[in-house]
Amino acid sequence: MTLSPQWLDELRARVALSGVIGRTTKLQKAGHEWKACCPFHNENTPSFTVSDQKGFYHCFGCGAHGDVIRWMTDQRGLSFMDAVKELAGEAGLEMPAPDPREARQAERRATLHDVTAAAQDWFQGNLLSNAGARARDYLKSRGFNDRTQERFGFGFAPDDRQALTRALARFDMPMLIDAGLLIEVEGRDPYARFRGRLMLPIRDARGRVIAFGGRILETGKTDAPKYLNSPDTPLFDKGRTLYNLDRAGPISRRSGRVVAVEGYMDVIALAAAGIEDAVAPLGTALTERQIELLWRLVERPLLCFDGDAAGQRASFRAATRALPLLRPGHSLGFVTLPEGLDPDDLVKRDGAEAMERLLGEPRSLLDTLWEHERDAAPLGTPEEKAGLKARLLAHVEDIQDQDIKALYRRELLERFSAFAFPRRESPRKDGGKWIKGAGGRRGSWTPERPTLSPEAAGQLKRAAAGGSRDKLAQAVLAGLARYPREIAWHAEALARLAPVDPAIAAGLDRLLAFADTLEAGPTPPISGLKDYFPLPDRAHYSFLTEGADPLTAREDLAEAVAVLVERPALDAAIAKATARFADDPDGSWVEQQRLRKRKLEIESRLGQMARKRAAEAAHKEQIEASSDKAPGEQE
Repeated sequence: MTLSPQWLDELRARVALSGVIGRTTKLQKAGHEWKACCPFHNENTPSFTVSDQKGFYHCFGCGAHGDVIRWMTDQRGLSFMDAVKELAGEAGLEMPAPDPREARQAERRATLHDVTAAAQDWFQGNLLSNAGARARDYLKSRGFNDRTQERFGFGFAPDDRQALTRALARFDMPMLIDAGLLIEVEGRDPYARFRGRLMLPIRDARGRVIAFGGRILETGKTDAPKYLNSPDTPLFDKGRTLYNLDRAGPISRRSGRVVAVEGYMDVIALAAAGIEDAVAPLGTALTERQIELLWRLVERPLLCFDGDAAGQRASFRAATRALPLLRPGHSLGFVTLPEGLDPDDLVKRDGAEAMERLLGEPRSLLDTLWEHERDAAPLGTPEEKAGLKARLLAHVEDIQDQDIKALYRRELLERFSAFAFPRRESPRKDGGKWIKGAGGRRGSWTPERPTLSPEAAGQLKRAAAGGSRDKLAQAVLAGLARYPREIAWHAEALARLAPVDPAIAAGLDRLLAFADTLEAGPTPPISGLKDYFPLPDRAHYSFLTEGADPLTAREDLAEAVAVLVERPALDAAIAKATARFADDPDGSWVEQQRLRKRKLEIESRLGQMARKRAAEAAHKEQIEASSDKAPGEQE
């Protein structure tokens, strides 16, 4: 079995090095890295470092060094193949099937590096020859000096279909085709892919030439693409490669920043201006694999795309592709250039300082989602506003991390509510009072709390009187009445609950109706609302406790609502599994056990929450009682 470099790179990217090493070695966080006493030799002061971003461990004492596979072979004593198989199982990667052809391809791949290196030497030589005069003039017009040209390896491909074949005649024709340098057409001789173009080498993370990009110089050829990249080859996968990663990687690890721009000319223009931690995708939108490559450098890479419509679409596509990948501490920042300008234009017009200022004030991924969807369509009608809400929630559903998902949902719905239901100022005639400011300042106008109409109060009394005898349902209703602003957050879940739990349907209907009033009405909650939903017996939830921390209360209330909504669905599923016992006794029994275990888990969550709050309240009372004792009464 032969494992390709691409497959091994995928394996290394999927397994957190610190997680593997941390199973047997105690690690301590040290900035972006981890440190420990070296497991390979005896020491008292930590000199062993582990970097998930760089993908290797290193000991400054004994020199031990390697990646996650090397750790498994050196520290665990596994063979290379056994180490790979164990890591692949953890990462969810299937081992490649044995294929004799793969062995031959691996040999050819090593030789293809020789082909691309020879082609690069030939392209660079052409640039310095008489034939490269136009290309040199173009580079001069872009302001790229000799040092920049040399650092990035500029070259030139003459407008000759067979020139490259003749220059690299020492390599077999199939190798030139496999390297992406020749185009094979049935019935014709293979011919050069790059002709009449300024050439740039594309290197892998180790600095080896694996592909090329070419910019056309003959502007009259309107049918030819302006930029042309090598096709995917055994060396080059454009969706897994970032241009300039080999140069920007070490710099970004020192600067703590990496900037992804649209194309390689943008990368070079920024480097020429002194901003050398920039990379670029290669003719495609930023892929999931490229986002992971960026995260191996820094936790919040910056995407800096052009300010035109195409650039903004690219930013939004990158944002949506990142959503399923988000994990704690890892996100993206977005920098928008002035409309009509690319990085080179901005640097030439306003200097590198202007670009640095923009890079220092990126927008968050959440801001990018919100602004794009808010501006994507008219929002003049209720239906159009509902469409905005639906689009936002669809993005939230793409997030896999549950904590991040909940936070995005809350933040986006808050923005939507503020946008769709703007706060209205209460006119002075509504009845209110002036609050005097300190030092005799004029102060501010505060409206009186609104009160329920007699008709609404009667409806609410009847709804509450027919409420559920279930303690959890009573607690949720009472909690929502005490925090009426939270009703809107849970409106969708509560609306699903009402049809399946008639005992609390009336109370929920009235609360949801008041939620609509609150969205369109003044800021203060309706006075006396909680009086209609008294506390259930032995209520210890924080959202039913006077003086509780508002944030904790809202979090506990959200947990209680989630459990209340999930419970009827579990009961229905258990009943369904029981009904098919006669036809499928084994399957029915297994399903019943699974569902009942889940029911016990959610009830346990609530019990733990209530016990915790009760213990906190008892502890607080004990402290207060102790503080009230006279000095001589202290135990």
